[in-house]
Amino acid sequence: MNMLLHELRVYKKNTIIWSLTLSGLVLLFLSMFPSISREAEEFKRLMEGFPEAIRMALGLSVESIGSILGFYSYVFLYISLFGAIQAMLLGMSILSKEVREKTADFLLTKPVTRNQIVTSKLLAAFLSLVFTNILYLGAATLMASYVETNEFSIKIFLLLSLTLFYLQLIFLALGIFVSLLIPKLKSVLSVSLGMVFAFFMIGAFASTTGDDALRYLTPFKYFDFTYIIQNSSYEPSFIFVAIGFIVIAILASYYIYAKRDIHAV
Repeated sequence: MNMLLHELRVYKKNTIIWSLTLSGLVLLFLSMFPSISREAEEFKRLMEGFPEAIRMALGLSVESIGSILGFYSYVFLYISLFGAIQAMLLGMSILSKEVREKTADFLLTKPVTRNQIVTSKLLAAFLSLVFTNILYLGAATLMASYVETNEFSIKIFLLLSLTLFYLQLIFLALGIFVSLLIPKLKSVLSVSLGMVFAFFMIGAFASTTGDDALRYLTPFKYFDFTYIIQNSSYEPSFIFVAIGFIVIAILASYYIYAKRDIHAV
């Protein structure tokens, strides 16, 4: 418990900054919706001037951009990019920071097992993401209700919003796993940004080709916003893949951390 509370204190400032950033982004984007909805027809004609491949890569849907759910699904793509960066940075740093700061040997002299260390740090990261998503979800829901005067499906809006949390869990697990594969990780930021943007670009490419097989290669495409809006649910096959990846990555992280050599300073 002491270790968990310590980790929460360490990442408190970081978590608050990211939470306010994501909440601020959704408030900013949704504040544009009234203008977009008033000029929906002109905006649609403008978007039709873009090549179809570009529209698909950017997540632009001409037919639904004038509705709150269609507009939200478009801007949410970029909000989720920031959310993935937060989770990846957290996952990459939460175990590797002990090695970088040369405090790992000191930590292991305490009466705790390696599994307890991983569990405490993992739980702290999980709670940080929960806090971020509670704040984000509250801000997004209130703002959407304020800017949209017509009735819309709160259920679908929540399903879209919750994909941020699920996506962050995937990148958190990926970040922890990758950090343990690189024994001497010097730059968490560069590796995290590089991997997140690589997956984002794969997602953009998958959108332009329409190849469902490519969607399995990037977490950004596990949740198809058009499918969610039309069916009020997630695609089961991608949910199973996401859960499977998270479980395997976390279990592998426990195993690697239990077996790795921790060099004394």
